[in-house]
Amino acid sequence: MPKKAGTSGRGQRDLKVKVKTARGRKLSSTRWLQRQLNDPYVRRAREEGYRGRAAYKILELDDKYRFLKPGARVVDLGCAPGGWSQVAVRRVNALGDTAGKPRGHVLAIDLQDVEPIPGAEIHRLDFLEEGADAAIKGWLGGRADVVMSDMAAASSGHKQTDHLRIVALCEAAAQLAFDVLEEGGTFVAKVLAGGAEDALQTELKRRFTKVANVKPPASRADSAEKFVVATGFRGREPEDRRLRPDSVLP
Repeated sequence: MPKKAGTSGRGQRDLKVKVKTARGRKLSSTRWLQRQLNDPYVRRAREEGYRGRAAYKILELDDKYRFLKPGARVVDLGCAPGGWSQVAVRRVNALGDTAGKPRGHVLAIDLQDVEPIPGAEIHRLDFLEEGADAAIKGWLGGRADVVMSDMAAASSGHKQTDHLRIVALCEAAAQLAFDVLEEGGTFVAKVLAGGAEDALQTELKRRFTKVANVKPPASRADSAEKFVVATGFRGREPEDRRLRPDSVLP
């Protein structure tokens, strides 16, 4: 009897795609390409129509903490290429596909133009600009239930500098969240392990009832990234104000 396709009698294993180092391509580029070709999350993203593997990070975080509820108003900061917004659209019922459940609103914000995402309202905006908070609340027609950010500053090649920059972006995103979130709302953002985020963690614990730091399975094991999930926003304080744009990135 012939063997079934894909079996060998010695146990199944995933076949790895090997990439030859082409002339003119750096070894590091070849390794990155090989990792991409063999990444199961990259394959799933292509098969399931997501714009990148990052979509599975927010899926896994929401599976655990359940903040993307039908009817929720969501702000996705630094949304490009759009994977997080795609997930949010489906989970908050922004297209109204699920009968009998409230219809949510996904507001996607980025510095660059982003290809349209069905169910999401996309705006090109620097969220650090004066008046960005008011613009966001105007587009939403009120306050947000969720503010989420997968932003990362452009890499400088210096680990500590990159860490400080991403923490600064997360702090700025948190300041916006303090202003636009509804009481009881949720803030989700990417940070990098490294210690400089202590002040941010302290402030989040003061402003929210629960703060968790998570590394979802979709986050690569060799990455220093983690995600902060702050739930149960206690409400805006009188002294809340936006950070000055020129005080954010080192």
